[in-house]
Amino acid sequence: MQSLFQILMLILDILWFFIIAHVIMSWLINFQVLNLRQQFVAQVWYGLNRLLEPMYSRVRRILPPMSGIDLAPLVVLVAVYALRIVLINNAAAFY
Repeated sequence: MQSLFQILMLILDILWFFIIAHVIMSWLINFQVLNLRQQFVAQVWYGLNRLLEPMYSRVRRILPPMSGIDLAPLVVLVAVYALRIVLINNAAAFY
């Protein structure tokens, strides 16, 4: 059971990394530091979008419109962190 706990924590860590990478990459694209015409940048960007957009779209349905500010990544990051806290506090159930 400890293996299951470690696998769940690893998945949440990877998801955390992907969300942070997506947010930073979106800033760099918006400030024209990165260019989507570059093949590698476009592939990474579209890959991250395909991974994260299903989660973001569910959150965006709940959040009110914020006139250009997208809070969906922040809400998903908080949810991932909350799941980590719940798992860590209930780690004894996995042993």
